[in-house]
Amino acid sequence: MAESTIITGQFVRISQTPASIGERLIALAIDYILLGFYVFSTLALFSRIHLPSDFTMLFFFTIVYLPVLLYAFLCEMFNQGQSFGKRLMNIRVIKADGSTPGKADYVITGQWAKKAHAEAARYGQANVVASSADKTFTYIPKLDPSTFTKDADYFYICMNNTIYGTVYHELPDTGDVPLVADISSCILSRPIDVSKFGVLYAGAQKNMAPAGLTVVIVREDLIGNAMDITPTMLNWKTHADNGSMFNTPPCYTIYIAKLVLEWIKNEVGGLDKMYEINKKKADLLYGFLDSSELFKGTVVPEDRSLMNVPFVTGDADLDAKFVKEATENGLVNIKGHRTVGGMRASIYNAMPYEGVEKLVEFMKKFEAENK
Repeated sequence: MAESTIITGQFVRISQTPASIGERLIALAIDYILLGFYVFSTLALFSRIHLPSDFTMLFFFTIVYLPVLLYAFLCEMFNQGQSFGKRLMNIRVIKADGSTPGKADYVITGQWAKKAHAEAARYGQANVVASSADKTFTYIPKLDPSTFTKDADYFYICMNNTIYGTVYHELPDTGDVPLVADISSCILSRPIDVSKFGVLYAGAQKNMAPAGLTVVIVREDLIGNAMDITPTMLNWKTHADNGSMFNTPPCYTIYIAKLVLEWIKNEVGGLDKMYEINKKKADLLYGFLDSSELFKGTVVPEDRSLMNVPFVTGDADLDAKFVKEATENGLVNIKGHRTVGGMRASIYNAMPYEGVEKLVEFMKKFEAENK
């Protein structure tokens, strides 16, 4: 049969040879034979069992007829659409974009989790197991393991939510399903037990280096499982096999990352010490917010981020006045994200404790002048 060309959402052209009519008919015949054998053997078994008459039809329907009726659905749910006949004939079931259907669970805790979920939904079944959108992402939702997809390919979280100022202090228990985390805005802010994850990835621009570098930490057994439509440059195996030198890397950005790592190790004293400093900075700012009569933090206390601290006065005009006067006093980029409003202090590793002290001093002064 002639090749069929598929163009993916990323404009990757893939040529595949569809199964012939004969191959499909043979696969269908195998399925019918298997179903017929199942029905015959089950009826033969029931004929030897003396059941009350009122149970006979119920058992016949649930044990014999229902699995046959739902055969295609069960193959779709548990075998990526591939029936036993298709498997024996080596016929794969793919989506219109050329990919094999997959499943993943997502927890939606902000804009980046929403974007990640939307991208995943283009390639497979992306299930939302929990979301904090109902309260503008001001908390990390409590998770019910019974809602998790047991045979999911992975389970996704955005560990620290830059815009909304929330962070996971406890990781979800996903069992054998690999946990995937975006740690762009909390990498190097505290120690992370890498062994609890299948994949960790981070843009370097928050705590490591200028924008343009992405760090990906992948469990070795997860390398080499890319979908057929995955472009070569986005296949982790490509980079693992080439020592991350498949293409010319962003040398200057990597060099800056090297300097930052050396600074944390040699001058700060390691990630444990970095965490102590970050917690001290956050405690100072949150402590003032909790005692202030004018300013209020927007995140529930148990889910507060050490890196991003959003807060408001409760009055949009007063918020705008604060941002303006803060900028005039050298406290720049304090305006909150457009989807939230108010203010946001991003106190990443590079922000010294003295910088947070200056912010708190100005907030106290502003509160005294605007009561």
